Amino acid sequence: MKEKYYTEQQEKLARYGKALSHPVRIFVLDYLANNLHRCCYSGDMAEELPIARSTLSEHLKELKNAGLIQGEINPPYIKYCINRESWEEAKQLLAEFFKR
Repeated sequence: MKEKYYTEQQEKLARYGKALSHPVRIFVLDYLANNLHRCCYSGDMAEELPIARSTLSEHLKELKNAGLIQGEINPPYIKYCINRESWEEAKQLLAEFFKR
């Protein structure tokens, strides 16, 4: 078995960092964070961005895999919102990291 040289917090920080590594994902998080009072449909975001819906779907998938957003499928619509628990954890981990 291969020995790990990094902590669970470092793994989480890397996962969040990867999710934050594209401007479209930052746009999506900003869009959702500015609409905390409601969940948003992917179609609404697609109208705001000059990218294909399939490309937006891939970015939403990355954010969801990282745990920063959560989605609910309600055919034919998919609505998304910030995963508040992971959002707070990411803020804390990033703040602690940048204090060094």
